Amino acid sequence: MVDETLEQFLAFRRIAVVGVSRSPNKYGHKIYFDLKSKGYEVYAVNPMLDKVNGDPCYPDLASLPGPVDVVNVVVPPKRGRQVVDECLKLGIERLWFQPGAESEELLQYCRENHLKIVHNQCLMILSGPK
Repeated sequence: MVDETLEQFLAFRRIAVVGVSRSPNKYGHKIYFDLKSKGYEVYAVNPMLDKVNGDPCYPDLASLPGPVDVVNVVVPPKRGRQVVDECLKLGIERLWFQPGAESEELLQYCRENHLKIVHNQCLMILSGPK
């Protein structure tokens, strides 16, 4: 059964995927294009890329063309702290940590800062079929 927090997160349609990759074998790539194919308004974020399969890729959350509802984190926990700090600065309160992107220290930091988080769940699986 999906709890209320997951249902609320899944209802939001504007999602930034931090850690997008050009490689179709990497989860950052798979998640971005899976969400896009399901009708989500998705933004690619990776400071090392300008484009991903022709789509614009932004260096950070502050560079996005508009606000997002959820930040999907697909980077290692050490890089995740920078993402959380940027979310706090920008007033983004919902983060979804893909499995492997979280650490207990990072999750505790989010809780201390009153952020709404989901972890240990794959957004791609829970967002439903294409």
